Amino acid sequence: MNKRETEDILLAPYAMKSRRSRGRVHKEAEHPYRSAYQRDRDRIVHSAAFRRLEYKTQVFVIHESDYYRTRLTHSLEVSQIARTIAGALRLNRDLVEAIALAHDLGHTPFGHAGEEALDGLMSDEGGFNHNRHGLRVVDQLEDKYPDFPGLNLTYEVREGIIRHSTAFDKTEKVAGFPENETPSLETQVVDIADEIAYDNHDLDDGLASGLLNEEELEKLPIWDKMSSGIGGKANDQKRKYLVIRSLINMQVTDLIEESGKRIAGMNLKNERDVRSAGEKAVVFSPAMLKLRRPLRGFLMDNLYHHYRVMRMSNKARRFITQLFNLYTEFPEQLPPAEQGKINVYGKKQVVCDYIAGMTDRYALDEYKKLFDPYEKV
Repeated sequence: MNKRETEDILLAPYAMKSRRSRGRVHKEAEHPYRSAYQRDRDRIVHSAAFRRLEYKTQVFVIHESDYYRTRLTHSLEVSQIARTIAGALRLNRDLVEAIALAHDLGHTPFGHAGEEALDGLMSDEGGFNHNRHGLRVVDQLEDKYPDFPGLNLTYEVREGIIRHSTAFDKTEKVAGFPENETPSLETQVVDIADEIAYDNHDLDDGLASGLLNEEELEKLPIWDKMSSGIGGKANDQKRKYLVIRSLINMQVTDLIEESGKRIAGMNLKNERDVRSAGEKAVVFSPAMLKLRRPLRGFLMDNLYHHYRVMRMSNKARRFITQLFNLYTEFPEQLPPAEQGKINVYGKKQVVCDYIAGMTDRYALDEYKKLFDPYEKV
């Protein structure tokens, strides 16, 4: 039995099947044993941009500790959660995994502070958006294949990158991705899995760093609900882990149950019905949204706006601004390979691409080399 036949048996009618894909920009022969989405996943995993995620951070800069999440560990955690949801809803787990592993490829060093800095610096060039840049990475900047630029991913994975939407991820108008179409259910799953992952794992990192206080967390109904159920089963460290694990499980369960009801109620018979629905089917229940809302506010006030995080964010903006200004004024200080792209993309775009592709560590090293008079260049 080939992969397409397996999908027809295992997947729901409304799932995105590989044989229904809108294809690749550059035509390629199908693989005899791997679906198009499996090949996309493998191309993403073997890309340079994916490897760099190991040293790109979310909240804490890489040199602060080896414990905290990076973009790579976060992407793996999103993939894990998303595959569970997709399996329960009988969606295409290969597509979900590919989107999950690719959804952060366009992120800059130093998390959202880096993105905000580049957005301002590129304001006269259309600004900077990490979804749009992620699509640029897989469509143009990755350089592995002799027959086409980028990774030549399928439309559906590319859609999952550009249409990725959360509180921190904004979609943009891009030619070829109709705004009047609702994204695939697989894209919707990754959006919510991303929110579940970063909320709960930022809690874990925040507690481990000492920036968050569990006594304050206990005032939140969602934390108290899980914490009281665990009681004195373990020591403090293990109990925190059990609470966070329970929080993830509770939210995933709610999402699966509510989304199953929505899909049935919307009478989705195939992926075309999903596209024309005009609303998303993968959603939390109203009760869960009410429980989650105070948690999101708590993280914003107590972690993302903590004075130590704000200090590092401001430093990161200065690093990136000074690197950008130096490279644009003196592009001969860029590596030769980057200088060679200026005639193709323009000076500012090349500088933006170069900085966005940096890891935290590389950006800090470049800054020291270029601005510290005692550092060897």
